[in-house]
Amino acid sequence: MKSPLLLAAAAGLALLASTACTAGTESAPGVPSAGSTPGKEPVTITMWHGFSADNEIKAFEDALAGFRQKFPWITVNTTKAVQDDQIIQSVRGGNPPDVALSFTTDSVATFCKTGLFQNLEPYLAAAKIDESIFPKVIAEYTEYDGKRCVMPMLADTYGLYYNKKLMKGAQPPKTLSELADLAKKLTVRDADGTIKVAGFNPSAQMYENVPIHTGPMVGAKWTNPDGTSAIGADPAWKQLMTWQKGLVDWFGYDKLEKFRKTFGDEFSADNPFMKGKVAMAIDGEWRNAMIAADAPDLDYGTAPLPVADDKPQLYGSGFIAGTVVGIPRGAKHPEAAWDLVKYLTTDTDALVTLSNALRNVPSTLPALQSPKLDKDANFQTFLDIFANPNSSTLPAHINSAFNQQTLQEAQNNWESGRAKDLDALLADVDKKINDKLKLTAGG
Repeated sequence: MKSPLLLAAAAGLALLASTACTAGTESAPGVPSAGSTPGKEPVTITMWHGFSADNEIKAFEDALAGFRQKFPWITVNTTKAVQDDQIIQSVRGGNPPDVALSFTTDSVATFCKTGLFQNLEPYLAAAKIDESIFPKVIAEYTEYDGKRCVMPMLADTYGLYYNKKLMKGAQPPKTLSELADLAKKLTVRDADGTIKVAGFNPSAQMYENVPIHTGPMVGAKWTNPDGTSAIGADPAWKQLMTWQKGLVDWFGYDKLEKFRKTFGDEFSADNPFMKGKVAMAIDGEWRNAMIAADAPDLDYGTAPLPVADDKPQLYGSGFIAGTVVGIPRGAKHPEAAWDLVKYLTTDTDALVTLSNALRNVPSTLPALQSPKLDKDANFQTFLDIFANPNSSTLPAHINSAFNQQTLQEAQNNWESGRAKDLDALLADVDKKINDKLKLTAGG
């Protein structure tokens, strides 16, 4: 599974804009009797998911095989390559699947607020699920306004990849100042200043360097408890963007952009880290599998992301998000649907099967400790980041995609020099986010 947030950003923005305007106008149905299917009467349920690649579909079917063995009276019919807008349309049309899986957490607030997905709290209580099996940060992207309407199924975490040959024996940096110093030391230029190899590309336009992934490096905060923007008032964002622009300026923005535009597709064998064009890069755990497939001879290592020099306690943590799954409103067989949701999100063997095949992080703490989990030192880095209590996420927000895009655009303007006043720029980010919030019924 590739980065769900990145791949869904554009679609999610349009989706949330279209759904949030009706927030609160759709009444959720009463929750059916929470529990399992003790009668074991034959039932057929439908599940929609976003997996499309052959290896992804095989991995998911392998996980379902365990469910079918455990619940032989439940037949599961699956539909692949489904996106969030299709799920929403099916619910509003009165013909939803029994279970739906989403690759992006950007839609969680909409799912929960409008009742498009059912509240799972009664199911959790009836099943006596001990929620301590999940890191606490999970609640921030599976709940909204005190309602949990989805469960986590696999997670993505972000760390630092480094090319051991290009590092020339240097240790991976732990602080932003160490990252900047090493990036400069490892950069190779032609006589005219053209970048041949970058120690690190600091641009916010560089693949996974988006604010949701870099914000945890400084402990940055997105929103206040009432959903309004905390970006302008949080000095951490100014700290991050000042550091970033300092390194962009050292490279030269135009030269860095010229270099960046020579890169191949992020999710192909032409990825610049895999080609040895950058010594260090921010990326998700899935990159391990891509390197094994497309650059097996690459000698590399992984480490947690460097953090602000004045916040050493954050080292070892990172950004967490992932796949979520729930029961849409109007599901015809909610009890059997819950059996499947519970299995996919809490059964250790199911999560380990998926993790081993897809190389995503299993989303429960017991699964992290399973002896059946395939792991090496490079993958272990991401398991440790997931378990770190200081790891963070982007809390569910009714305008999640819009908020991300607004800050991303501001960061692009800042690093390019088009925006000169950082305080004014971040104040404008706050205004845009808060104005949007007023139009969507206060979040």
